[in-house]
Amino acid sequence: MRLTSYSDYSFRVLIYLGTKDREKLIKITEIADAFSISKNHLMKIIHHLGKMGYIETIRGRGGGVRLAKSPSEINVGELIRQTEEDFHIVECFDRKNSQCVITPVCSLKHIFQNALEQFLKELDRYTLEDVVNNNIMLKDYFSS
Repeated sequence: MRLTSYSDYSFRVLIYLGTKDREKLIKITEIADAFSISKNHLMKIIHHLGKMGYIETIRGRGGGVRLAKSPSEINVGELIRQTEEDFHIVECFDRKNSQCVITPVCSLKHIFQNALEQFLKELDRYTLEDVVNNNIMLKDYFSS
């Protein structure tokens, strides 16, 4: 399974903000430059993260973004569920578009479904705090 760049960039934004002072507003261009991501693409992601309540966005001259929640309140599994459009690991997961003729008798779908559930269950064990706290090298990387 491969996560979309949307999920990847969402995590990057949150990780970046998680290494910064929560009171300080961070410019979107600063984040875009740190990861070499298009500012326009990043703005869509930041807008979505704001709507989901993960970040606070302040518009205008002195504006920017910052975490709206403590890193310990941002669950990795929950974020994946909110940023991935679908989890169709195999064609038969998509009932509307599946053309596999053996779907009614195949047990592979159930194996993949169980694997997906275990994958998400494992991600549910972690928060953004687990990713950014006590990671001096990560904080140093973004401060240079």
